[in-house]
Amino acid sequence: MEYVYAAMLLHKAGKEIDEKKVSEVLTAAGISVDAVRVKALVASIAEVDIEEAIKSAPAMMAAAPAPVAAAPAEEEKPAEEEEEDQTKKEEEAMEGLGALFG
Repeated sequence: MEYVYAAMLLHKAGKEIDEKKVSEVLTAAGISVDAVRVKALVASIAEVDIEEAIKSAPAMMAAAPAPVAAAPAEEEKPAEEEEEDQTKKEEEAMEGLGALFG
């Protein structure tokens, strides 16, 4: 995610998103830079209108409200069912991320 954040920061600052600048932002943040990941990120967002992608991003970026009261205890789910739920959540999150970058 740090790589995407670096690209978004450059976009917000009105700077061109290229490999050198993304690497500089990551280095300044104290993150060890993987040149292959930087290159892949820059290539994947080259043709994306980032401003439009941000506007059309799902509402999952909004903060979730805190629960008011403790929820009643649920029956324990089998491990297989919990794994399926986790996989489904991960896939939904990736779809949201995909919407940001085409």
